[in-house]
Amino acid sequence: MKAITLWQPWATLIALNLKHFETRSWATNYRGPLAIHAAKRKADNSEMNDTIRKCLMSAGYEHYVSDLPYGCVVCTVTLAAVYPTEQATNLPFFAIRERWFGDFTPGRFAWRLDNVLQVANAPARGSQGFWEWQP
Repeated sequence: MKAITLWQPWATLIALNLKHFETRSWATNYRGPLAIHAAKRKADNSEMNDTIRKCLMSAGYEHYVSDLPYGCVVCTVTLAAVYPTEQATNLPFFAIRERWFGDFTPGRFAWRLDNVLQVANAPARGSQGFWEWQP
């Protein structure tokens, strides 16, 4: 299965089914199953806004930096569509909260993620770009 490594807290926000768009500087023609891997890089509290902190705390991550999983696959999703960010923000199902969870500046791409299935934090070594994960 294809996988992608994300920094925390964004990987966990996807696993919690709160973040439905992953923003990237590049588009892809790939559509289908995708594993979301949380990088080993520790989250930095200064990178989190109040919306992210509140979402994590309401999901039980009271110590949101230290409680987050690292170096493991946290969920699988379906990469359903890829939109230019300018188009994604105008979609009828685009939630305003998504703006707090991604970089929607013009010229970037928003990957629509559906069918979130949490994984029991399966340890894995991540990589940049797409890589293959064996569940």
